[in-house]
Amino acid sequence: MLRVAAEADLPAVRRLLEQAGLPTSDLTATKPQFTVLCDDGRIVAAGALEPFGSAALVRSIVVAGDRRGAGLGRMVLRELERVARAARIRSLILLTQTAAEFFVHHGYRVIERADVPQDVQASTEFRSLCPASATCMMKVLSNSR
Repeated sequence: MLRVAAEADLPAVRRLLEQAGLPTSDLTATKPQFTVLCDDGRIVAAGALEPFGSAALVRSIVVAGDRRGAGLGRMVLRELERVARAARIRSLILLTQTAAEFFVHHGYRVIERADVPQDVQASTEFRSLCPASATCMMKVLSNSR
């Protein structure tokens, strides 16, 4: 079941992120909007949006190690895109060190960091959490699904 994360879910989401080696140090300050995928009461996948006007950062799509390869990351990404469209967000931006191929498969394209809106470039993720070697990607959302 996909749903918006509740405050009580955040420790489990943080553990998933830490187990996958994804950044967590700014979660309290930035408060990205997490979506979680639960199976039998356990959070098995998560992802978040951090909005900046008409753009949003896709943050930390993660799947539990024992559940990878089952399409759960794709389900979380589709839900984040649905949420973004409903919020009238026009473009999604992300930084990745390991999943560029996954995102290309879902319509994201590699862009230069300099082409990212200034407010997104000023985010903690861009300034300090993700190294300069991370691939910057973007997807322009259409109004249709």
